[in-house]
Amino acid sequence: MRRTPAGPALIALALTSAVLFTAGPVALAQDLIRDQPATPLSLKPARTAERRAVEPRAAQARVPEPRSAADETATKTRMNQWTVGLAAGLPDGGFVRFASEMARTMDDGDNMRLIPMVTRGTTSNIADLLYLRGVDVAITYADAFDFYVRQAGLANINDRIRYVLRFFISDVHIYARNEFKSLQDLRGQKIAVGTAGVAAAHTGPLIFRRLGIDIEPVAVGGPVALEKLHKGEIAAMVYVASKPGEVFSSMKAADPGFHFVPIPYTSQFSDFYYPTAIKAETYPALLAPDTSIATIAVPSVLAVYNWKPGSDRADRVNRFVETLFTNLARLQQPPFHPGWKDLNLDAQVPGWQRYPYVETVLERMRKEADVGLPPAATGSLSQQERFEAFLASQAKAPTTKAEKEELYRSFLDWSRKRQK
Repeated sequence: MRRTPAGPALIALALTSAVLFTAGPVALAQDLIRDQPATPLSLKPARTAERRAVEPRAAQARVPEPRSAADETATKTRMNQWTVGLAAGLPDGGFVRFASEMARTMDDGDNMRLIPMVTRGTTSNIADLLYLRGVDVAITYADAFDFYVRQAGLANINDRIRYVLRFFISDVHIYARNEFKSLQDLRGQKIAVGTAGVAAAHTGPLIFRRLGIDIEPVAVGGPVALEKLHKGEIAAMVYVASKPGEVFSSMKAADPGFHFVPIPYTSQFSDFYYPTAIKAETYPALLAPDTSIATIAVPSVLAVYNWKPGSDRADRVNRFVETLFTNLARLQQPPFHPGWKDLNLDAQVPGWQRYPYVETVLERMRKEADVGLPPAATGSLSQQERFEAFLASQAKAPTTKAEKEELYRSFLDWSRKRQK
């Protein structure tokens, strides 16, 4: 047979393969490793035999010892001791942001932890504060009391729930077709009052009910309500928001055929509301220059449960108050909500009583500072804003010129006393 030049090479390759196969996969792997370049393929250093011998013992040493029942109980007690639950509101509501910002600034490890909760809305926050386990603080609107007194007969609600701060003021907007000039003209009409949980869903029907005006409420709000109004499906819409309300401030052109309906401040609203106005400077596209529409405003409230003094829950609420007031100056700086700058710690909430420990903290802060509270907390408000705060503390609004002059003199005296 004629031998080809490749014959010896093929025979050598076959013999080598046989040897490797006979040596087994371990020998093969070792030979392959020896043939690799010196530079390792992995960034991790190769383990030496000595390290491999030590590592099992080290891994064993890292296994934590089982915790005893006493340790578990101690951890649970420590984590819950100064943790406070805050009923905030709906996910897309303004209250959730305020609650989140408080939680960020007040976090002090095991010494104070605030947990904001997404809830069913401002009105239900009162029920959460009354009945839900773990809730000691809530944000709501001042007129939420009316709902529980009327629906649940809770005549003692003022004793059980107190306010810490008056938050921002929200104006009541009633926007209607031009044919409806007054609230009385809306009798029997379809009116959008917002979805369940929002402020308008409670405040809107309450306003008409107090005035003895029957309406047909429609459970839509915001842009959807505005669209239905433009289509003629409803006569008016109720919108409750701090100025400027996003629904109307986003309107850059006039809206022919529609207008804001006035809400005169009468005795029916003296318990929870403020007299105010919707001004052209707030909605220049919707109102003629230098004009305004009378309306009412409802304050939002940071409320706490009035636990028995000396109890664990009362101590927890007291620490919450101290921690919040200590961090107010920080909350009034960017990037936090600009509304924090408008806080007036002396502002009263009509129809509510203040949580007693608040005055204790404020007095101590005044003494420690020796120069009073920061301007943003005490007196940076304009005279008009201070006068509106004073009006809110009165049982009834003035009607005659003489009553207004007398009330203004009382306001000046009231202001001087607060500046001492």
